[in-house]
Amino acid sequence: MQSFVIGACSTCDLPQDYVDRHEIAIVKYTFSIDHKEYKDGEMDAHTFYNMEREGHVATTSQVTPDEYMKLFDKVLGYGQDLLYIAFSSGLSGSCNNAKLAAEEVRSKYPDRKLYVIDSLCASLGQGLLVDYAVKMRAEGKSIDEVAKWVEANKLCLNHWFTVDSLNYLRRGGRLTGASAFMGTLLHIKPVLHVDHEGHLVPREKEQGRKKAIRCLVNKMSEYIYKPEGQTIFISHGDDIEAAEKLAAMVRERFPQVGEIMLGMLGTVIGAHSGPGTLAVYFMGKSR
Repeated sequence: MQSFVIGACSTCDLPQDYVDRHEIAIVKYTFSIDHKEYKDGEMDAHTFYNMEREGHVATTSQVTPDEYMKLFDKVLGYGQDLLYIAFSSGLSGSCNNAKLAAEEVRSKYPDRKLYVIDSLCASLGQGLLVDYAVKMRAEGKSIDEVAKWVEANKLCLNHWFTVDSLNYLRRGGRLTGASAFMGTLLHIKPVLHVDHEGHLVPREKEQGRKKAIRCLVNKMSEYIYKPEGQTIFISHGDDIEAAEKLAAMVRERFPQVGEIMLGMLGTVIGAHSGPGTLAVYFMGKSR
């Protein structure tokens, strides 16, 4: 049994074998496509992205306080403490629901510890924050120590990504219809990041995917702090070739980094970013 349980939203996009190996407690988000509702991970990701390529539109919904309460009650009722790292409040109202649920569950278990941290992160950025917590727990750090570190360092977690199609950003309100139309005509690929409020913010415009991928590495050069031995995460929307190319570029530019882990963007995140999305995550002095 672990000294305490680490939990996260399914939007952390960590591979299932990682979740199982480290006993991460996951609350699964839901999405709908073709008028059917699925839990995150229920549909094969390749199938999901192919449906998006064919023009099917996916939508997502918030997690209710009751859904969080079920997990929190289960963990604390079993006699364990819980550190829950939630999806960015800048992208969903679910984090607030998690905090509401935590208040109620804490009153039932006054002798147990329950932290809910707004990660202000998404996808494998959130996942990388979980990974740091997992490693600290393995080193023998207490839940209080790990929670304090996560809270103090979450805004050092950098997310830099590009999308292959502007239509998903348009649907999510990140671009106007006219901007998306003109950008598509001109083969513009935006480079975005997650800011200090946990929002998606466009930062650069590159003409063509190759330049956009190079820009991701350049942004990493600009913002990474103490790369020696750092774990780097890369996620992709069903484009493993692009992810491997990005990983090779990162390794060439930063031979001193540690593990580079590649993972698929989950179906809930993919509903908003689309196929071909490519992202790199690392620690910097700030975002």
